[in-house]
Amino acid sequence: MLVVEDHEAMADAVRRGLIAEGFDVDVAGDGVDGLWRAREFPYDAIVLDIMLPGVSGYELCRTLREEDVTTPILMLTAKDGEYDIADGLDLGADDYLTKPFSFVVLVARLHAIVRRGNPHPGSSVIEVGGLRVDTARRQCTYRDEVIELTPREYAVLEALARRPGQPLTRSELLDLVWGADHAGDSNVVDVYIGYLRRKLDSRVRHGAIETVRGVGYRLVEP
Repeated sequence: MLVVEDHEAMADAVRRGLIAEGFDVDVAGDGVDGLWRAREFPYDAIVLDIMLPGVSGYELCRTLREEDVTTPILMLTAKDGEYDIADGLDLGADDYLTKPFSFVVLVARLHAIVRRGNPHPGSSVIEVGGLRVDTARRQCTYRDEVIELTPREYAVLEALARRPGQPLTRSELLDLVWGADHAGDSNVVDVYIGYLRRKLDSRVRHGAIETVRGVGYRLVEP
């Protein structure tokens, strides 16, 4: 996920919130850097302010669409006029949200545009012993049955699934799921591993997540 926002406090708040929801997040503080990153890296979505130094959000969006960059774009801005919204959508944005905003709504809209922007999610599926982790839909299934997970539970499972059979330490899981600047207790990892185990043991198989003594946890194949 790319966040293009020149207001440092706002950018940091959005970044922290999205990381807490399981997204990997890069931040660009101006339109020039944002345009470069959007061209160079295959982000799932872009959260884009309009009033940016260097290159405006409108210009950034227009340029990407002219260059056939199809990454979903959600404009997040204080410009709330009808014509502002119409301009943003006409230039190729997939959605438009005005400040101040509900973070719950922001996350829901991002999930929606990511789903629309990935019509063939099969290419993003990780399979481990019949367990399917769909990174585009952020969904886990077993034998075509959806296993309901919270965003944080899903993020922990995806981190484990990306390295099947290999143990991840608590510190690695904290960095991947909660962010490198997480200041809380590392025991939160154990708590969420417990939540996941209860769901997987009852729906998939007992012992799908294994404790590696003195190291951490790993997702094992049967």
